[in-house]
Amino acid sequence: MQNYNPGCLRVGQTAPDFTATGVVDRQFQKIQLSRCRKYVVLFFYPLDFTFVCPTEIIAFSDRYAEFEALNTEIFGISVDSEFAHLAWIETERKMGGIGDINYPLISDLKKEISMAYNVLDTELGAALRGLFIIDRSGIIQYATVNNLSFGRSVDETLRVLQAIQHVQANPSEVCPVDWHPGGKTIKPVGS
Repeated sequence: MQNYNPGCLRVGQTAPDFTATGVVDRQFQKIQLSRCRKYVVLFFYPLDFTFVCPTEIIAFSDRYAEFEALNTEIFGISVDSEFAHLAWIETERKMGGIGDINYPLISDLKKEISMAYNVLDTELGAALRGLFIIDRSGIIQYATVNNLSFGRSVDETLRVLQAIQHVQANPSEVCPVDWHPGGKTIKPVGS
């Protein structure tokens, strides 16, 4: 694996902006990250028509209403073209497709977005499983990168998003390990 350096992009920094073509409701649409005024769950996956990727994409889609209720948009990105994304969406799940989903799949055919987020595996020519939670100010609040052979957790993504939103709404509190909404928080000394 080459060109992956997790020290280049980190939490607390402004998320790299991009404008790219995505598939939304089976239509091509230009999507610009900085125009989104919500929280964003931005996740990269290696390629369409593979094995682990559809499990993640479908799971996030099935739980989309929970993210929407938290004023959050989801964007899935791979190095496939928008035409490949559309073909995958138009293919039934029982035939290896993903069917209709509730959020955009974005094309990163030139691999510029994957490079900007430092998840591009240049030997493979595709992105690792990077996931970023970006707040409404465009600041990266959470980042994780998985290897290719195992998927991410929708439950953990929701939990972290809720913790981010809680501490942003309550700046004198911090969330301890395994915190969930309604759980006890901590007030640091001097707060």
